[in-house]
Amino acid sequence: MSGNAHGSLLDAVKGQPKQVWITAFAAVIAFMGIGLVDPILLSIAEGLHATASQVTLLFSSYLGVQVLAMLITGAASARFGPKRTVLTGLVLIVLATALCAAAGSITQLVALRAVWGLGNAFFIATALSVIVGAATGGQAGAILLYEAALGVGLAVGPLLGALLGSISWRGPFMGTAVLMAAALVLCSIFLNRDADEERPKIRLADPLRALAHKGLLRTSIGSALYTAAFFTVLAWTPFVLEWSAVAVGLVFCGWGLCVAIAGVVLAPKLAHRLGERHATAVSVLGYAVLMLVLAVPSKPVVVVGVIVSGLISGLLNTLFTGTAMSISDAPRPVASAGYNFCRWLGGAVAATLVGHVADWFGSPHSPFLVAAVLCVIAGGLLFVREKSADVRELPEGAALVGEEL
Repeated sequence: MSGNAHGSLLDAVKGQPKQVWITAFAAVIAFMGIGLVDPILLSIAEGLHATASQVTLLFSSYLGVQVLAMLITGAASARFGPKRTVLTGLVLIVLATALCAAAGSITQLVALRAVWGLGNAFFIATALSVIVGAATGGQAGAILLYEAALGVGLAVGPLLGALLGSISWRGPFMGTAVLMAAALVLCSIFLNRDADEERPKIRLADPLRALAHKGLLRTSIGSALYTAAFFTVLAWTPFVLEWSAVAVGLVFCGWGLCVAIAGVVLAPKLAHRLGERHATAVSVLGYAVLMLVLAVPSKPVVVVGVIVSGLISGLLNTLFTGTAMSISDAPRPVASAGYNFCRWLGGAVAATLVGHVADWFGSPHSPFLVAAVLCVIAGGLLFVREKSADVRELPEGAALVGEEL
């Protein structure tokens, strides 16, 4: 993805058919799920009498199921067709989010978040192919629309969680259920029927076989370590700040905007200047420095650190994916699936352990110190010399957080 690859957003949105807009709308809501619960973590803990470690399992179950689903969603879409796969994902999300609003215990809520994660995996894995297949103006414009949906979802999720969460922690779940139900109805009506055609088969073991490539494996492990740090910020910061849902939501809204801008605008320029792998290594070491900043016991410093971390996260989300898609000779969907399996596994493990790390070290800031160490290790893996050249043009679609799960 070169700096000019996407053209302008205005050019991309002109004359698009209804099914592109409907799928993009559903994608916004799906991506909102990543940061939706952030502002209400403290409210959930209070309302359900749960500990911090129990509440962070809301990220673990969501991501853990997605990790496993990443190995089957490509095969499911190839077998059943994109519309059926998209609708299956949306049905699961609607049911899970509606039931989350009625959950009576943290155990129920964690289990329902797992169902939500499964639905999200089925939807996100297929939404990009639906938009690319239906959009006018070429693939680049379609990818830009998808990236715009990603950015809006990351920014709006915490804000919606904050506004509805200020009324009740159940509000954000019910609001998401209503919005996603509307998307389900629109997608069922306006998306094209799946054609009865022979689709390329993707075997379940193909993504894991792709990780036999040493360069892809190192990149995937490095991304897993960075993603563990990423979700340390996402899952633990609300407990460090101890602020209201609205205040936390505004902080992560700024974070989400930075993620979107850096991923689409800044990452291609940095890759062009330094090369993909070197740009990724430098950025992940910069993220390690920010983790040290977040360990400073000052809430204003933490707020600034979180928002600025969004810029580096946007760079790394794009750069890691671009490196994974270009470092091996495996087909892009297969390499991306294996890479994303490792990547989100790191996030699931971090969200599970982050509260325990704080207890083990006796400090609410210690998870950020551990995250800094993980990022340094990731940087070391990326500085290992590769036989292949360090390319300077990112592949199209590298900015997509969930691209080809």
